[in-house]
Amino acid sequence: MRILTTASIWLSSMSLACAIGVSANAFAQQAGQQANQEAAQYAASFKNTDITEFIQVVGRNLGKTMIIDPDVRGTINVRSYDVMSEEQYWQFFLNVLEVYGFATVTMESGVVKVMRDKDARNGAIPVVDDNTLGGDTLVTRVVPVNNVSVRELAPLLRLLADSSGGGNVVSYDPSNVIMITGRSETVQRLTEIIERVDRAGNQDVDVVKLEYASAAEIVRIASALFEKTNEGTPALLIPKIVADERTNSVIISGEPRARQRVVQLINQLDQDLKTEGNTRVYYLKYAKAKELVDVLQGVSESIQAELDNAAGGAAQQARMARGARGGSQQNISISAHEDSNSLVITAQPDLLTNLESVIRQLDIRRAQVHVEAIIVEIFEGDGIDLGLQWISEDGGMVQYQNGRQVPIGPLAAAAYQAREREGRTTQTVVDGNIVTTTEPDEPGDVSLLAQLLGNVNGMMIGVVKNDWGAILQAVATNTKSNILATPSIMTVDNEEASFLVGQSVPTITGSTAGDNNTNPFQTVEREDIGIKLNVTPQINEGDAVQLVIEQEVSSLSGATAVDITINKRTLKTTVMADDGDTIVLGGLIDEDVQESESKIPLLGDIPLVGALFRSTSTTRQKRNLMVFLRPTIVRDSATATGVSSRKYNYMRAQQLKRQDQGVTLMPNTETPVLSEFEDSELAIPPELQKYLDERKGDKGND
Repeated sequence: MRILTTASIWLSSMSLACAIGVSANAFAQQAGQQANQEAAQYAASFKNTDITEFIQVVGRNLGKTMIIDPDVRGTINVRSYDVMSEEQYWQFFLNVLEVYGFATVTMESGVVKVMRDKDARNGAIPVVDDNTLGGDTLVTRVVPVNNVSVRELAPLLRLLADSSGGGNVVSYDPSNVIMITGRSETVQRLTEIIERVDRAGNQDVDVVKLEYASAAEIVRIASALFEKTNEGTPALLIPKIVADERTNSVIISGEPRARQRVVQLINQLDQDLKTEGNTRVYYLKYAKAKELVDVLQGVSESIQAELDNAAGGAAQQARMARGARGGSQQNISISAHEDSNSLVITAQPDLLTNLESVIRQLDIRRAQVHVEAIIVEIFEGDGIDLGLQWISEDGGMVQYQNGRQVPIGPLAAAAYQAREREGRTTQTVVDGNIVTTTEPDEPGDVSLLAQLLGNVNGMMIGVVKNDWGAILQAVATNTKSNILATPSIMTVDNEEASFLVGQSVPTITGSTAGDNNTNPFQTVEREDIGIKLNVTPQINEGDAVQLVIEQEVSSLSGATAVDITINKRTLKTTVMADDGDTIVLGGLIDEDVQESESKIPLLGDIPLVGALFRSTSTTRQKRNLMVFLRPTIVRDSATATGVSSRKYNYMRAQQLKRQDQGVTLMPNTETPVLSEFEDSELAIPPELQKYLDERKGDKGND
């Protein structure tokens, strides 16, 4: 075996004395002479040697091109007592550089750059997937993590990494990976730590399907044993246990050993009862016990028939024999206890298991629907009436009935009745004496005149001259309304809900005068007037809701000679809407223009003068009515709390606004305001909070 020996290099303060004995040439000659070429081996000894000389010697021996950073300075003292192979000699070189705070970066061309550790980690460091390079070679490795969070793991790894030697640990949260830069051996050590921690954080899920026991009862027992442990137990070692009542299964999540303990307990508890009959009590959470009795009785008959058919002849005879000895096993008792909302069932174990599965699937939390109806109505109405009427005492008149004018004929008659009647003087003979009696003047009857004048709208001007009279009536009306109503209601899926805001108005439905008008009476019924909303929602698969809607908006329009007049706008429909979407249910866009003119033929057509012989009435009405709907599916308490808080805070904002405005003529009066919405705890009433604040202030003054 041929050995390449590098002699010791001696340095003095005046000059550099090098004594390096290299046997490379001898090795080459000897290698050419031998048939089987042997690998070269190296031995090195450097004392007080400049590090740049050391790097150049190693590069020349290994045939590598070395580029030395100007910051690489100093002397080294190392000595090798054993011979080394080429790979060992290169690792020896890297170890020496690592001890003195330097590192190498190998380029793709094969050129090796020597620089300080902190500068080398920013260079072209190779990215590797394993530890093939080994030693003190600077590498970068990307390690995926499956079961723990890299955000929490990275700070711990930085404590173990050689940050002063070019090491660096970076976490990337979106991909849950850790990128490590450093010496190959250090990177490999950190990678092994990550793999072991990742295995310890395995949180797989086991699903255990039960055959006899109830999933909810098993979870209650297991949770009491495993989840309620000491506070010092790490959360990683505490399993999470959830019951899937739909499939009667138990879902377990956690560390493998913790999951195994729970599975072992479940297998021990899931045993068949060693009795022929069972009586069990099922406490319902959401369904009504009385409503489930009929359903379960029908299901039990079907299940019993299927079990009998599947049992076959021999099993059927055995079942009948047992019935002859101990009574009929076919009898099933299902009773409801309404006070505790529970079911009491007595049946065979196999049938009881099937009924229990049906109960679990029916006793579920039903989703709710919050329905908001938006009713928008904009109404505009304009009207103009102008007319001149006249009458002559000797006979003849001009009278118009169009528009809202008061006819002059009834006015003349009413004025005649309202005239004051002069008293009369009469003379009578009493006991031979003449007695004169004078009756006082009697006032006229003004009731008809008052009624007619009460119907006057606008301006009326009357003129009476000799036996002629005339009245001029003119009126212009302008009506505008903007109505916005947003009734809302929440109801359970497939349950009808009603909403009414309005009045109960009496209406006459009939009257009877009786015999000879001795016992007259009227029958009266009350009708609800206002905003009505009836809704029945049905949640389909997904987020669609089918709604049966009955919407009515009614109001009093006035009174007639018979009874009252009611305006009604009714809508009845069935619609399909997605969760949170706003849809239009119906609407009306109506514009009505009417013009009425009454005139005297020929005379009413004369320009200018014709206005004295005609009456004109013009009306224009424009109405826009739209009804919108927005359903919101409420599947959990968080969504219900969000809907409630939104409505609650809106009302509180209105009260705060009203409080800022104050009470007119009562500046020191405080208006009531709702307390802040707090779902987690019961809020203190404002009166009590005010009292507590006053007491605290009094103690502070003392």
